[in-house]
Amino acid sequence: MIRVRFAPSPTGPLHIGGVRTCLYNYLFAKKNDGALLLRIEDTDQTRFVPGAEEYIIDAFKWLGITFDEGVHVGGSYEPYRQSDRIHIYKKYAEQLINKGWAYYAFDKPEELEAKRKEAEIEKKTFQYDMNTRKIMCNSLSLSAEETAKKLNGNYVVRFKYPENTEIYIHDLIRGAVTINSQQLDDKVLFKSDGFPTYHLANVVDDHLMEITHVIRGEEWLPSAPLHVMLYKAFEWEAPQFAHLPLLLKPDGNGKLSKRDGDRLGFPVFPLQWEDPATGELSSGYRESGYLPEAVNNFLALLGWNPGTEEEVMTIEMLTERFSLDKVSKSGAKFDLDKAKWFNHYYIQQKQNEEFVTVFAQQLAERNIYPGNDRIEKAIALVKERVYFTTDFWNQSAFLFQPPETYNPDVIKKRWKEEIPAQLMQISKILTSTYLFDKEKMHNKVMAFIAENQLNTGQIMNCLRLALVGDAKGPDLFEIIDFIGQEETINRIETAIMKIDNSKS
Repeated sequence: MIRVRFAPSPTGPLHIGGVRTCLYNYLFAKKNDGALLLRIEDTDQTRFVPGAEEYIIDAFKWLGITFDEGVHVGGSYEPYRQSDRIHIYKKYAEQLINKGWAYYAFDKPEELEAKRKEAEIEKKTFQYDMNTRKIMCNSLSLSAEETAKKLNGNYVVRFKYPENTEIYIHDLIRGAVTINSQQLDDKVLFKSDGFPTYHLANVVDDHLMEITHVIRGEEWLPSAPLHVMLYKAFEWEAPQFAHLPLLLKPDGNGKLSKRDGDRLGFPVFPLQWEDPATGELSSGYRESGYLPEAVNNFLALLGWNPGTEEEVMTIEMLTERFSLDKVSKSGAKFDLDKAKWFNHYYIQQKQNEEFVTVFAQQLAERNIYPGNDRIEKAIALVKERVYFTTDFWNQSAFLFQPPETYNPDVIKKRWKEEIPAQLMQISKILTSTYLFDKEKMHNKVMAFIAENQLNTGQIMNCLRLALVGDAKGPDLFEIIDFIGQEETINRIETAIMKIDNSKS
């Protein structure tokens, strides 16, 4: 059975690139009737951020990405939080030492820093590897007696690469990758604080949890040789690896970062995040008015395509079409306009009633409580202009309150000397219209314009300006029908007074 995992570290909010990694794992698992589990990798306690684990879980709940096993749902391979598995890892580090694949290292931080500075003076880079390990303070350079004494103090366990060995990795996306062990440093596997590093814990847990495929970001490709060698050292069957392309800045120059989102005005996190240390708020896709269906759809296409011209795909369609052999090797540029397009599309597909709750909340924040029927009617009038669920108020404020200002460009272009008198004539027509029927209103107003040979564009834009404050919005007579006879006439009279006063 195919088993995959998403294994984030709780060091802060989940980057949208991490969301895409999990989405691809989800699609791969579902396509192959496999299992997806969520494992929290919190071995680096110095970087742990309170609330980050809960944030990760909430983000996937919002996106509708479900897990078959994990820290929040349990499963046969519990526990799924590495800090709850600390008792497991030390024996595996010792196994590696006993097999000659690892060694104890006792170098103090200041000694390592001195070596780095020496190398800098010589314009070199210091690396703890097969060329330097014999001159450092470790169990390879010390006698057994000296090593035994030092084990009472602080030490780390480092991996021992074999000399001049070609390490082969078969990547399901990139094909064959080969690197010589001479180029690699002896990574720390077990730290002096009693915690394993990511490398050891990751491999041990993937083996014990029977992970068959490791699908992760390109940034982990440099770690792949170590992980492959760890499987060899333990004499375990390695999973298949697939390293996904990076999500790039919109201009394609470098990895997408929070600063790019701040600079260009779009979120890089699924949900809003408040930094517990500084109180700084970072925007999220949910709070910015995106629908989870849209986020899943456009993220799936950043680095993968189905091999057809299809763009709009539900999660079921994505699952059916997904395959790793159609994932690109090169980075995918983030396209904000495309993200907006997807969101607009999915908003249009939903029933108006599905947005009543979110719009009612926006209105309640302004102490406006029109009732669900009127809210749904307002949604119907403006939905086609809405790109984000946060747009409902901006697109329909004039339906619930009269304009406070009037667009000066429209005034300059359209508001001529004769306009106030003509609008007052229209006001009289509206006053006399029986039952205030919108079709009859339309016909009477258009007849008045035709009979008096008026400029239709000018008079209708000025009427819209009086009701809305701008030359925008849905059908004018739908607006009149919504706000009602009395409010329409009041707005016409108020606009005439304010605009004429501003021009005098």
